[in-house]
Amino acid sequence: MDQILQPATRPLMEALFARQQEAARADPVVSYAQRRDRLTRLETALTEAAPALIEAMSADFSYRPAAESELFDITMSLREIRHAKRSLSRWMRTRRVRAPLYLMPARGRLMPQPRGVVGIVAPWNFPVYLAVAPVAAALAAGNRAMLKPSELTPRTAAALEEALAQEFAPEELCVVQGGPEAAAAFTTLPFDHLLYTGSTPVGRKVAEAAARNLTPVTLELGGKSPAVITPSADLDRAARRIAWGKGANAGQVCVAPDYVLVPRPMMEDLTAKLEAAFLALYPEGAASPDFAAIITPRHRDRLRSLLHEAETSGAQVIRLPSDSIPAKQHKFPPAIVVDPHPGLRIMQEEIFGPLLPVVPYDTAEEAMAFVTARDHPLALYVFGRRQEEIAPWLSGTRSGGVTVNDTVLHVAFDTLPFGGIGPSGQGAYHGEAGFETFSHMKPVMIQPRLNAGRLMEPPVTPRKRQMMKLLRRII
Repeated sequence: MDQILQPATRPLMEALFARQQEAARADPVVSYAQRRDRLTRLETALTEAAPALIEAMSADFSYRPAAESELFDITMSLREIRHAKRSLSRWMRTRRVRAPLYLMPARGRLMPQPRGVVGIVAPWNFPVYLAVAPVAAALAAGNRAMLKPSELTPRTAAALEEALAQEFAPEELCVVQGGPEAAAAFTTLPFDHLLYTGSTPVGRKVAEAAARNLTPVTLELGGKSPAVITPSADLDRAARRIAWGKGANAGQVCVAPDYVLVPRPMMEDLTAKLEAAFLALYPEGAASPDFAAIITPRHRDRLRSLLHEAETSGAQVIRLPSDSIPAKQHKFPPAIVVDPHPGLRIMQEEIFGPLLPVVPYDTAEEAMAFVTARDHPLALYVFGRRQEEIAPWLSGTRSGGVTVNDTVLHVAFDTLPFGGIGPSGQGAYHGEAGFETFSHMKPVMIQPRLNAGRLMEPPVTPRKRQMMKLLRRII
């Protein structure tokens, strides 16, 4: 798709927000049938636009394998929508809550209600999935939604806007486009909830902007997600799954393994197996048809700078082939960086590309200290065959999520919440967690006619004092 729609102005965004807000107030009770209908229309829009979206994503990246776009962006988005449709009636039920003894016979309920109008800021690395999945959760929860896609994938954003406009009125769901200025204006709107996916530095600015309106936020950020090899690990399996997790979307994945910790005696063997695994997955290196390009030349130059610094510092660098790459494609070959100095930028910054540092450790305590001394990562991967080696990593570290003996796939586990902790994010979504994120779980207490409430009213008589002493014993 060659058409790129014009960026939204602030007055236009404010008008769209006001329109959605008015519609939400006019229709505060959103029925099961309405929600299911919106999810069905979202599914229809995505299914019919899939070929155009796949083509647009490849154009935005300068090259992106169709199979990768279909799997990660189309199929996973459809999975989120269909899971929500199947589960919606159960999610919407009012939940009973047991009353404390001293308030019986009162009854407690949790009533899920729409928040109202929500804003969603999507990133460029999975420009369909990371837009559609939160939209599906917002619609399932009965909200109206405004979506701001990334300006780095303008063709995809235009295709998505066109597809959604075929199925939704602007007061239900709309797309606004533009660069950083438009994004900044978007985050200052007084949404009832705001979800942002992207970098930690920008996430801080989003949180600050939202705080001015007391808008609750869900921040899906990133960080340096480690893959830990324990002494009992199957190195062949670990190498292949780490190489796959790092090679997917050319490493431009928020949960890609950012570095590998390996027992020092196993480092040489693992490094050789990682190289072999990369070559098995991408026989022509970066020129392989299954290997994606880097989103922009600027991002590619940053990766080149990280690798150059590591190499000039004395770290061993193992590069995969990079011949025969078309000049118009912003591809960058996978590379393994062996035993880099901890002070290098490649060990300080989130890489977001196909560079994989391999760091040796001498004791499990040393490896644990290395991870826990740094910001809590969005994901942590542990490889091993002995539970006594794996268990300390599950209990002794903090991360958004953990996958044992694999990488990345916990994102697709949509019956588990997905989210970060600390600098890697706050809040969670996917599946029921997404429904609850975009719902106000209203607590309701129902007091029957016969109750003990009058015992709490003044004047405080001796009899009431006795009842209070008894109450103190039983609560």
